[in-house]
Amino acid sequence: MAEPDFEKLNIQWYPGHMTKAMRMIKENLKLVDAVCELLDARIPQASRNPDIDTLTAGKPRMIVLNRADLADPARTARWKRRFEEQGYAVLETDARSGRGVNGFVPAVRRLLKDKLREYEQKGQGGRPLRVMILGIPNVGKSTFINKVAGRKAALAGDKPGVTRGRQWISVDRGLELLDTPGVLWPKFDSQEVGELLAVTNAIKADVLDKETLAANFMLRLRKLYPQALTERYKFTPDPEANGFALLEQAAKKRGFLLSGGEYDLERMANTLLGEYHDGKLGRLTLEEPDA
Repeated sequence: MAEPDFEKLNIQWYPGHMTKAMRMIKENLKLVDAVCELLDARIPQASRNPDIDTLTAGKPRMIVLNRADLADPARTARWKRRFEEQGYAVLETDARSGRGVNGFVPAVRRLLKDKLREYEQKGQGGRPLRVMILGIPNVGKSTFINKVAGRKAALAGDKPGVTRGRQWISVDRGLELLDTPGVLWPKFDSQEVGELLAVTNAIKADVLDKETLAANFMLRLRKLYPQALTERYKFTPDPEANGFALLEQAAKKRGFLLSGGEYDLERMANTLLGEYHDGKLGRLTLEEPDA
C-alpha cells in the first residue's frame, strides 16, 4: 500500500515591511565586503531565502548553520560539506550558548584575506571589514550578533520582524556587522517549505491549521526519525496510517481525551510542536542535503 499523502495546508506569509526590508538590503550591499546568511541547521534549505543569491551576486559569502545543537550532527556535517562544495565559507553555531561563535571572526578574515591584502597595499590597513548579516525571521540572528560582539548590541526577539532599520555593530576595530531585518519571500516554492518554516517557528503556527500541520509533521517524523516517535510517545508508527491517525495514536498514549471519548487532537498537536521546539524529541534535521 502506498504511503499516505500529506494533507493540503494553505501557507502564505509576506508582511508589507519585508518588501521595505529587501529594498534596504539591496541599497546597503555596496557598503559591505561580504554577506553572511544565518540558516536554521534543522532546515538548511527551507530557511534559505531564494532571493538572496541573486541579490548578493559577486559578494563573498558565508553561511552560518545556527541552532546546530538542535540538529542531527551527521546531517549537519553533510549540509556543511554541500555548502562548502558550492563555494561558501561555513560555520556551525549555537548562538544561545555561544558554541562555535568564536570561530566567526577568524572565518571572516580567511574569507576576506584578499580584501585585507588589498587594503594594506592601499595604505588602508586599519580599515575595518564590513559584513552584512542576513537571515529569515526568528533564526537567532540578533542573538548571534550579540554573542559575536560580546554585548547586547542588536535587538532580539522571538517575533518575526523585530529587527527594524539599519544597525551597524562594531565587533572590534577590524570588523563591523550590519544587522538587517529578517526577511521571507513573496511565495513559498512548495507547501513543504512553508510547513518546515512553521514547524520551526520562523512563521507563527498560530495562523495555520495546527492539527493539519502536526499531522503532516507526524508523517515527516515517521519517514526520517521513527524512533523519536517510539521513544517519546511510546508507539510504533503504522507505515500505512495517515498523519491524523498517527496524531491520534500519540494522543491515546498521552491520555488526551475529550468528553464523549474522542481524542484531543488539538492538544496533541500543540504538545507535539511544543516538544519539538523544546528539543524533547531529540536532535532532528528535517531535510536531507541530497533531497
